[in-house]
Amino acid sequence: MSKLRVALLFGGTSTEHEVSISSATTILQALDPARYAPVLVGLDHDGSWAVLEDPSVPPEGLFECPDAIRCFPTLRGGLEFLRFAPADEGSPRSTEGNVVSGPLDVVFPIIHGRGGEDGSLQGAFELAGVPYVGAGVLATALCMDKTLTKRALRDAGLPVLPSHEASRHEVLADPASLVARVEHDFEYPVFVKPTNTGSSVGVARAGDRSALEAAIAQAAQYDRWVLVEPAADAREVECAVLGGHAPEGSLLGEIGHRGEFYDYEAKYVSDSTELVIPAPLPEALSDRVRSLAVEAFMALKCWGFARVDFFIDRRSERVYLNELNTLPGFTEGSMYPRLWEASGIALPELVDRLIELALERHREQGALVTRYTS
Repeated sequence: MSKLRVALLFGGTSTEHEVSISSATTILQALDPARYAPVLVGLDHDGSWAVLEDPSVPPEGLFECPDAIRCFPTLRGGLEFLRFAPADEGSPRSTEGNVVSGPLDVVFPIIHGRGGEDGSLQGAFELAGVPYVGAGVLATALCMDKTLTKRALRDAGLPVLPSHEASRHEVLADPASLVARVEHDFEYPVFVKPTNTGSSVGVARAGDRSALEAAIAQAAQYDRWVLVEPAADAREVECAVLGGHAPEGSLLGEIGHRGEFYDYEAKYVSDSTELVIPAPLPEALSDRVRSLAVEAFMALKCWGFARVDFFIDRRSERVYLNELNTLPGFTEGSMYPRLWEASGIALPELVDRLIELALERHREQGALVTRYTS
């Protein structure tokens, strides 16, 4: 049986570029060389692309590798989908066809943040008819927007914290308006977040008006929308969901950190962050959280995988859904693969299942009637 040609797509122009490279490194190491022929496809900070068919080169070295072909992607039909044309027509590498040796069978995108998990990349795959790992256009776009996620979950009867949102335009023109709404409805402290970023980039905790104003200004640097919600005195618990039509939830994990919240440094830099698996919760509460994770996954029409984040009030044990991450990290310290490893699914098997789910959805999509005759 021939090997599946897997394009591992990583990097990106967002603030999560380095996290994406780390995730791609982990996934590449998990791909069984007897089953898969990986093709590294990286998007650099400057928006240029690099392509290389050499699994011995780590993702972190792709952008400096002299053998990598710098290019831009153009969509052309069939399963060849991305025919990478050289950026410089006068380059000695210029060719009429692919710079890769053959069609790619499936794409594993692991570009975190804007441009990778906001539906735009998934839309390109859909237009090209390419199988890809993870949720579709609607789910990725919806889950990337924290406010719309809350609205959809609330409409599905799932518990979320209240919030206020304002556009960057409004914040710059009238910063006092959002502050007034927040102070009318919430007590300090509050959390301020860019609506469409991940890895806690631009997130801040504000304990008074001065800190709130500064946090709003900071968040507006990273996104066109700013969200503010009350800071719950809560434990932070996560559940990994895997599947398609019948998704499953993993064991739960709890995050312990020394800072005011689980920020970028706590996630990727600090060695004091503790991930406790399984989370020390009563069995009934664990079952409820796991059930809510699967319900949220299905309510937002996710597919393949997602990490579902929760707050659990320390006093009342009331559960709040925080957000769903449709392209969770796969770094060495990332919760998603660690939760499934603790639940009995090792990383190579996890990657296999994600690729199989991508191919399953593609087959189902291909079986739909696309021409209507009255």
